[in-house]
Amino acid sequence: MLRKPRRVLTKSFLAVRDHLSGEAAPGLVLMAAAAAALIVANSPLGPAYEHMLHARIGPLGLQHWINDGLMAVFFLFVGLEVKREVVAGDLSTPAARRLPVIAAAAGMILPALVYIAVIGGDPAYLRGWAIPAATDIAFAIGVLALLGPRAPASLKLFLTTVAIVDDIGAVAIIALAYTSGLNWAALAAAAVLLMLLWLLNRKGIRAVWPYAALAVLLWAAVLKSGVHATVAGVVAALFVPLGDRDDDDGCPLAKLEHVLSPWVSYAILPVFAFANAGVALGDAPLWAPLPLAVMLGLFLGKQMGVFGAMRGAVAIGWAEKPEGAGWWQLYGVALLAGIGFTMSLFIGGLAFTDPLLIEEVKIGVLAGSLLSAIVGYAVLRFTAGIRSH
Repeated sequence: MLRKPRRVLTKSFLAVRDHLSGEAAPGLVLMAAAAAALIVANSPLGPAYEHMLHARIGPLGLQHWINDGLMAVFFLFVGLEVKREVVAGDLSTPAARRLPVIAAAAGMILPALVYIAVIGGDPAYLRGWAIPAATDIAFAIGVLALLGPRAPASLKLFLTTVAIVDDIGAVAIIALAYTSGLNWAALAAAAVLLMLLWLLNRKGIRAVWPYAALAVLLWAAVLKSGVHATVAGVVAALFVPLGDRDDDDGCPLAKLEHVLSPWVSYAILPVFAFANAGVALGDAPLWAPLPLAVMLGLFLGKQMGVFGAMRGAVAIGWAEKPEGAGWWQLYGVALLAGIGFTMSLFIGGLAFTDPLLIEEVKIGVLAGSLLSAIVGYAVLRFTAGIRSH
């Protein structure tokens, strides 16, 4: 009896899933925005670029509005995706969750260990341990989509699912590791707003606007609380009803996801990339401890964690390989998981306040993500016909 509604729900979400993971366009737009930021930052327009980012608009600077405001909408979208996958998608059963969860967990632990090993435990850099732990879903899927039919659909589905689990871990890290100076009054206000969101869900309210209005108020409360404001987006998403019908009017989560999807892919993430990827390349040597630790964490740590976990889980019978994919292709996907870009830059901005260290983080993220993208694409491109067991 449960299978038919689940199939209906999954079918109704295919447009959003295709938009998120089935096209190269969002990833290409993200790459173009990052390239534009690098060009501008290393041109005579560099000083004007920095001045623009630090210009104040009301209570916050422009870059803070982007990182704390626009990215909260991105995290709301992530939260909607996570809820859908856990309730009615590719994470809805223990068997479906097993391999992606194992791969994503190892793919967060190993990069952190590589980072710590490279910096040698230097306390000045330890706060950045989580920088190489994240995967940029738009960038990674964009590279995979460039392969066209050479990459089986199961690879795309697996990489998307690993990235979703990865996002859950990244949100937990942000909430637990990068929170300080709590404002208990603001937290109490956030708790009241969460209760109101719960009541809306409990009463079966299907209109989107009450959830959106309370989510904005929740964001403001969390911003004042000391917990990073973007966490509000994920938490609010958990209360948006999933619905049980085959149309957007009967499913608030699908309706909101459809509305947000193009804005996230073609506006919010590119704007974030343009505001955060600009770095004067001559200012931060790649072989300094911090950028080297970030780069190796992304390139080596990710592939070691994701691929090693997959091989181990399959070898001992805990999970099965994605259908139609050989080990060389799965190794290529593990390499693409090292594209940290958006989330790595975001966590880097939380970990450090020193502008020089932030610039070094950017160098490491860009180098590690680019290396992972190039090598991952090459492995997938030239091993497409190989079927290893």
